[in-house]
Amino acid sequence: MAGHSKFKNIMHRKGAQDKKRSKLFSKLSKEITVAAKMGTPDPDMNPRLRLAIATAKAQSMPKDNIERAISKSQASDEDNYEEMRYEGFGPGGIAIIVEALTDNRNRTASDIRTIFSKSGGNLGETGSVNYMFERVGQIIFGADAADADTVFEAALEAGASNVESDDETHEIYTEATDLHEVLGALEPQLGEPQSAKLIWLAKDPLDLDAEAAEKFLRLLDALDDNDDVQEVFGSYNVSDEVMAQLDSE
Repeated sequence: MAGHSKFKNIMHRKGAQDKKRSKLFSKLSKEITVAAKMGTPDPDMNPRLRLAIATAKAQSMPKDNIERAISKSQASDEDNYEEMRYEGFGPGGIAIIVEALTDNRNRTASDIRTIFSKSGGNLGETGSVNYMFERVGQIIFGADAADADTVFEAALEAGASNVESDDETHEIYTEATDLHEVLGALEPQLGEPQSAKLIWLAKDPLDLDAEAAEKFLRLLDALDDNDDVQEVFGSYNVSDEVMAQLDSE
């Protein structure tokens, strides 16, 4: 599977700067609530909820917060959130997909359009960039889960389509329809993952220089600050050398 976005090193840099833990927990809680409301509050019977809880645990979200988010899904006065996807282009022609959960689609669309415009990009119509991506499953385990050969063999046996390992993580990719099955096969061997979700993986990512990467980071930060935005995916590739240059500035 081609087109690894190198999103991880961007997020590592952001993580060192971003202290908005409560905002992260709020977004995780919203996904848990929506997943439980759309299905059943029992994670064993609700694959989306199970993935949402696994991601929350990987971010050290307290158990009480997780249980509270599930309970909210059963409240009759709870807000109804709508899943929205926005597509557009960022600085340097980077194709971007934004996934959101909103209780007011007009407000969110206006906010996202403004963020793109102020960052040197433009919001497009639905379908304007998603053909540049593949919808796939992604499971991330820490490097301490097992050595690379063990993870590769286990993932292959479980039905994964690709594995990328480095000194920090093992990233396992699956067909979108196989994510839950592959995760279920791997957990007994490798433990709980750091993350397990459906993502948009760029088919032909652009290599960014330091200037373009810095502009994209500003756009990413602005989108991340929006309460309705859940996930952001981009068709970019940032080398370790460029990241080192940005970190030294």
